[in-house]
Amino acid sequence: MIHAMIMAGGGGTRFWPRSRKALPKQFLSVTNGATLLQAAHERLEGLAGTGNVWIITGDAYRQSTLEQLPGSTLDRIVGEPVGRDTAPCVALGAALIAEVDPEGVMVVTPADHVIEPVREFVRAVRAAAQLATDHKDAVVTFGIRPTYPSTGYGYIQRGKPTEGPLGVKAFEVGGFREKPAPDVAERFFNSGEYYWNSGIFVWRAATILNALKANKPGIYEGVTKIAKAWNTPDRQKVLEEIFPTLEKISIDYAVLEKHPQVLVVEAPFAWDDVGSWLALERLNPQDPHGNTVLGNHSGIETTNCVIVGEKDRLITTIGVSDLLIIQDRDATLIAHRKDEGTVKQMVDLLKAQGKEAYL
Repeated sequence: MIHAMIMAGGGGTRFWPRSRKALPKQFLSVTNGATLLQAAHERLEGLAGTGNVWIITGDAYRQSTLEQLPGSTLDRIVGEPVGRDTAPCVALGAALIAEVDPEGVMVVTPADHVIEPVREFVRAVRAAAQLATDHKDAVVTFGIRPTYPSTGYGYIQRGKPTEGPLGVKAFEVGGFREKPAPDVAERFFNSGEYYWNSGIFVWRAATILNALKANKPGIYEGVTKIAKAWNTPDRQKVLEEIFPTLEKISIDYAVLEKHPQVLVVEAPFAWDDVGSWLALERLNPQDPHGNTVLGNHSGIETTNCVIVGEKDRLITTIGVSDLLIIQDRDATLIAHRKDEGTVKQMVDLLKAQGKEAYL
């Protein structure tokens, strides 16, 4: 049986000021439609079925998550006492799923991706699940064919082809590469041998737990204890005692880069990880002047801007171009589009200046 797990613990600081501590990125809509979390849950519920989708989030967001996902239950919404990166997060999800279904296959996905069309995502996950079943010791990831030489994504090198079910392309993984320098990204892009690393995985719950037991036994032992206590009155006590002690490390470093059998499925769907405000240009139409506007805006000689604001607040611009203009409640961000990656530094600056009330 296929189970699903959504990682929804990130703060989304690059989406400040709309993304705040009380309303992180997964609760936002980037297309004036469903929120990122709602869209992710809908994709997976149609694949795994009601009751088989787990959400791992921050403890403070459990109730907000349930309000966004009325079809879910608090029993399937796990609140991390503290963030420990993706390896403990994945490990806990796998341990909980293994308690329910020892032979279960699980798909792991972040909450903040935009994926279309859903039917192609479902086909690809079913194919990956079949690969994980046929190759019981394999872990399967999804590679995105690059559309430009990005320096912001990690890369997966494609190895020998393997038989892919349901018409998908699948390969052995030749290696993982960190976010590259511009010249290296250009080489990766031109070679045609590399994919962007999507951060979406499929594996048997037992397989990833065995890999963690071999590579990170402390994490394995910790989540096993939490899972054993999950259906007892000690659930919260054990979770709060053990989870903060687990090593803070990504699942890529903990397992994938060491695992002897890693397969990559070439994603047949369009994918965007919605990493920063400029992602809105890829997900929404532009006006005749190249502006992406989500809000109430009037402009003169305004071009190539991303403008986001509350509907009852008017934003006016004259003679500007290439700007990010983001208004939300009591804070406004104005930056040149080339500095989109610096928004996280602004969040750090506000913390250092004691202005956490705006975060």
